[in-house]
Amino acid sequence: MHVALGRKGDYAVRAMLDLARHHGRGRRKAREIASEMDIPVRYLPQILAILVRQRLLAAVAGREGGYALARAPQSISLLDVVEAAEGPIALDECVLRGGPCDWTNACPLHATWSRAQSALIDELRTTTFAELARIDAEIEKGDYELPAEAPPHPTPAPRGGVRSSGNAEPGGDNT
Repeated sequence: MHVALGRKGDYAVRAMLDLARHHGRGRRKAREIASEMDIPVRYLPQILAILVRQRLLAAVAGREGGYALARAPQSISLLDVVEAAEGPIALDECVLRGGPCDWTNACPLHATWSRAQSALIDELRTTTFAELARIDAEIEKGDYELPAEAPPHPTPAPRGGVRSSGNAEPGGDNT
């Protein structure tokens, strides 16, 4: 089974991670975020607009404008961003996609799948962008130790984008 974010969710999380890493150091231009996080520069404004509408980002137009988190990274959850971009996480159809006619209200997997969905939502709700920014900074420095319950990807993904500054303090004001 493949569990992954869609393109909008992926780009939204990447953009928010960049902004969390630069929190407190002024607004960021869309092109800076796009370059650093390997997001298509033409598509990013659509993603940022969604996050502005959901009041996760603040935007200022003009030469001195740009984007910044609307509140502190420790008060923005991964669930906030995923649901802003992808919509609510919901068990809205049977995971078995059919079956005997007596499965009208629930199939044999319904309760188990509902508990798994609740656990996923709880984990996304308790993971903040301050935490993600800290982990990202540790990974960048080579200081991150992967928890035993989270084995590495079988095939590492190449990272696109170019870091503008590797010494950002995650989630802090960095002034």
